[in-house]
Amino acid sequence: MKIFLWILQILLAAMFFFHGWIFLNPPAELVDIMNSQLNPAFRIFLGIAEWLGAIGLLLPGITGIQPQLTAWAATGLAIIVACASVLHTTRGEYSSAITTAILCLMACFVAYMRWKQYAKPEEEAIQDPVGSNP
Repeated sequence: MKIFLWILQILLAAMFFFHGWIFLNPPAELVDIMNSQLNPAFRIFLGIAEWLGAIGLLLPGITGIQPQLTAWAATGLAIIVACASVLHTTRGEYSSAITTAILCLMACFVAYMRWKQYAKPEEEAIQDPVGSNP
């Protein structure tokens, strides 16, 4: 399962890095179209958020520093693509809505599995008050 999660994380990171790049540096013929559909500042915010999310999917696990942040990055990306699914549906762009919904499910799966991997066991999370056990 670990290998499958890593493959999924790498694929998601590559997709979000590429999509973030398109939002930050759109081709000249797409700039006017994108700016008419999204506020340029919001488009740039989304591009940066997708880049940071892509980095967050990979870097904590690779470095071993705060690896539980991978679950938070996947959750943030799932929120972004869930909102994108709603946007595409309201525009009648059903193929894009389905694609973003699938990406949302993939990100949710990574978030859940990584959260489950790094969550503390229940008995460690509960601390008995001093002197409660005779």
